[in-house]
Amino acid sequence: MNINHYIFLTDEGYTFQPGSESVEPDIENLQVIGFSSGETAKKAFENLLIENSYLKQTSFNDVFCYELSREYENTRESFRISNS
Repeated sequence: MNINHYIFLTDEGYTFQPGSESVEPDIENLQVIGFSSGETAKKAFENLLIENSYLKQTSFNDVFCYELSREYENTRESFRISNS
C-alpha cells in the first residue's frame, strides 16, 4: 500500500493586505484548506473531511489538490465539499 501526501487549496474567498481600508480585496490568492494523506487523491480528500468535519459548515466548496511530490504539476485533482 502506497500512501501519498496532498495539499488541498481553494481560490474561493478574498484577501486584504494588512492595514487596508479598501472594501475591495487587494490580492487574488489561494487559501490552504488543509493537508491529508491517502492511497489516492480522492481517499486523501475523504480523510481530510473526516479529520476536519468543520469544513462542511464553511462556505468553501470548490477545492483542488496537488500531491506533494517533485511531479506535482501533473497531480492536480478537483473536488467539491458540498458533494461529499
